[in-house]
Formats: sequence, C-alpha cells, structure tokens
Amino acid sequence: MSPRSALLLDLDGTLLDTAPDMGGALNRLRVECGRETLPFELIRPVVSHGAMRLVRLGFPEAEGAEFERLRLRFLELYSQNLAEQTRLFPGVGEVLAELEQRGLPWGVVTNKPAWLTDPLLRTLGLYERAGCVVSGDTVAERKPHPLPLLHAAGLVDVAPERCVYVGDAERDIQAGRAAGMTTVVAAYGYISAEDDPASWEPTGIIDEPVQMLGWMGSAVARAIGERP
Repeated sequence: MSPRSALLLDLDGTLLDTAPDMGGALNRLRVECGRETLPFELIRPVVSHGAMRLVRLGFPEAEGAEFERLRLRFLELYSQNLAEQTRLFPGVGEVLAELEQRGLPWGVVTNKPAWLTDPLLRTLGLYERAGCVVSGDTVAERKPHPLPLLHAAGLVDVAPERCVYVGDAERDIQAGRAAGMTTVVAAYGYISAEDDPASWEPTGIIDEPVQMLGWMGSAVARAIGERP
C-alpha cells in the first residue's frame, strides 16, 4: 500500500448536489399521478437516502407492486435527466483540483447503482478523473457495510487508515468507521433537522468542502500514531 492519503466521497449530498434533478424526477412522477408537486425544502433532506425513500416521501400510502411500479418509474424519469441541474457543490471542484495537483487520489463510494452513477459522472467529466468509482452494486455489500470502502482503498492503493471518507448520512460514517478510515460528515449536504451528526461519532464535521484538505493530513498523522 502507498504511504499517501486518499479522499473518498459519497456522491449525493457530498460530491454532487443532485437534489434538483432527483427532486424534479419525483415531482414529475407526482404530476403524472395527478398530484401536486412537493416543495424542494421537503425533498432535499431525503435525497441521500435514495429512490426508495424518495418514492415513500412522494407516495406514502403505496405498497407492494404499486410501490415497485412507482419506484421503477421514478428511476426511469431520473435517468432521463441525470445532469440537467446537478453540479459539484461549491468548493468541491477546487478541492479535487488541489488533490490532483498534489498527486493524491480521490474516489467515489456511493450506494447509487452503477447504471446511474457512471453516466452521471461521465457527463460531468468526473469519471475519468476519479481514482475509483464504487457504486452500490460494484461489490456484494452496500454501505453501511465497510466492504465498498475497503474495495475503494484497494483500487487507489492506499491503506484504509490513510483514507478520509466524507459523507452526509449516518451509514457513511458507520461504513467508514468500520473500515478503519477517518470519517467526516459533510454538514453542507442533505442533513435533515432531525439528524444529529455528532451522535454518529464521526472523526469530524465540516461546513464547507475546503475543510476536507485539512483532514487529509490528519489521516496520515493518525496512521503513524500522532495527534491530528
């Protein structure tokens, strides 16, 4: 394993602001079903939890086959507009550029399936730049299991204890901690009013992406037994 550090990022709510496009797909589905659109402020905190939670938000009474029909239609609508309004969070582009200049790898570990992750990242010109892209169906487990993160560390050839994993959901922190990584909550992401990120026991919490760079050095310090 390389002695370098690496930055690994969750996708929705950490690397990319996908809420406008995912929320748009949900509201198009509601309109198809003769319902009014939901306010964006209600949708945004749910986006990190994926299609099932979004469909549950939009159609709380749906069960069984009807829920599955709605879920598949939501995914179809979303896939048609993956990157219409989706962008890097402000400041993330500068972080990625700085890492690349330093020769430090960064990668993506998400529960989003590869058939959505890959075209989204390619459209935004990020896929080829990433040292690794691990989607929800890349390995046999998904977050909060540590396997996707351990797989990512292997792909970038950096020991897990020298990796920083940044995410905006509790499962991200659980997975990163179980993988032995430095875990950081992206408080600028899709955090709901009911969430208490400190209770997730992360290594740290950041309010803006530029703070990720400081945690890279902290990860190396911890790996060699120093205080960050």
